[in-house]
Amino acid sequence: MVIIQELPGIGPETLRLADEFVARGFEIVLPHLFGPLGKVSTGGNLLRVFCMRKEFSLFAENHTSPIVDWLKALCREIKTEREIRGVGVIGMCLTGNFAISLMGDDSVLAAVSSQPSMPLMKSNDLHMSAQDIRNIRQHIDDTAPMHTYRFSGDPLCNAAKFKAIDKAFNNDGATRVATHTLPGKGHSVLTLDFVDESGHPTREALNNILDYFSQQLL
Repeated sequence: MVIIQELPGIGPETLRLADEFVARGFEIVLPHLFGPLGKVSTGGNLLRVFCMRKEFSLFAENHTSPIVDWLKALCREIKTEREIRGVGVIGMCLTGNFAISLMGDDSVLAAVSSQPSMPLMKSNDLHMSAQDIRNIRQHIDDTAPMHTYRFSGDPLCNAAKFKAIDKAFNNDGATRVATHTLPGKGHSVLTLDFVDESGHPTREALNNILDYFSQQLL
């Protein structure tokens, strides 16, 4: 499993998420893209990402960030070195769109995109090229659907974003990307706004995600 950090960084909440998967028998890879390890640094990391704007292309619509190619290479390396059928991927917030793009690669068998928010300030657009969308559709048809999650009151990943995803991938009656909207005004479904209480929407979402990856990968 590859968990791609979100903007706040690889803080305690992200490490707790990784532990949930380890407890289910997964080996976790956490690529360190930016920011201090073990800490949340949203403001500082935003500045760091702006300094890496060529790699992340924060505002580019209909365009895939160059760093996705590096992440694809990582997934392929993991598949080859571990001698496994393929890997699972989770992307969140800034990297939520990366998880969707990675689902177009042969090394990835399952993916979850939590609150995908790029391109910034352009909710009606997707952060991936038309060729990427074609590749993702084809690969999902050959493997299994992926999932996306958001809070209903999230201004960064709003209803327009999910509508754009649905239009790009589910416009022919097939459900390639299943979209899930949780009640509330939070943003980070699996980390900063996660509530580890039985019956809470975020706890139920994580349970479903764990079951999804277990079915596809284990």
